[in-house]
Amino acid sequence: MSSAPRPDDRVASAFRFATELIAWIATPWALAPHSVLLAVLSVVVLIGLPTLLSTPGDKRNVIVAVPGPVTILLVLVQLVAAVAAAWAAWHVFAAALVSVLALLTLVLELPRWRWLASL
Repeated sequence: MSSAPRPDDRVASAFRFATELIAWIATPWALAPHSVLLAVLSVVVLIGLPTLLSTPGDKRNVIVAVPGPVTILLVLVQLVAAVAAAWAAWHVFAAALVSVLALLTLVLELPRWRWLASL
């Protein structure tokens, strides 16, 4: 366990949640015309995996403990899903806004990711 304290990520968590919410909406929206099953599975993966897998010290309730890099990967999956699905399903202006939000989220997440990488 790292001796460094967990960084304050209150601002980053708001951006992270907004991006996750977009991923949860845009991904099934983009996939549904091709496969309803894939659309449903995308929601299960995007919501279920981060709920099930978490790094001790990063979340209060840990169901299945994973190392910090796994948590970083799960956030990256959310960011990529939000951006890719927005570009696939939505108007270019909305997709561009989602891309900016994801980029801001990534920058704001860096202190937390450095800390998670040390776990």
